[in-house]
Amino acid sequence: MSTAGLRHPSLHEAMLRYVDARTASIVEARRELRINELDARAVLFIGAHPGTRPGTLSAFLGVTSAGVTTLIDRLVDRRVVRRDVDPNDRRVNRITVTVDLGEAPWSALTRFDDAFSRAAGAGDPDSTLRLAHALVAYTDAATAATALPRPRSQG
Repeated sequence: MSTAGLRHPSLHEAMLRYVDARTASIVEARRELRINELDARAVLFIGAHPGTRPGTLSAFLGVTSAGVTTLIDRLVDRRVVRRDVDPNDRRVNRITVTVDLGEAPWSALTRFDDAFSRAAGAGDPDSTLRLAHALVAYTDAATAATALPRPRSQG
């Protein structure tokens, strides 16, 4: 198929298409699993960091310790995570995922990312690496350019 005469998407358009497709996949996964966005983010974080402390999860999610306690209670009730007492500090719990995130239905949370990684892996490794570096650099530059200015110290 010839691409002559076809308009190529801008980088911005391509990135928006990626973000929209990834978001739609995650929304569908959450609907399928009947969990909210915060629960999904927590499950993925705990899955990547087994034995997470509630305080670490609170900092990652940007919610209060009370909010994390409620979230963990909800996930424990659904048997998605479990609490274990930290053997070094009995006042602290360690949270671990009890479901297999690599198997259905939980694999739905990473379905898009997994498919994208496979597709990217099938391409030219040098081009993929250059694109990854460029995207990180562009994202860092945009983040720096749009960051709120820090207040000047009065001291």
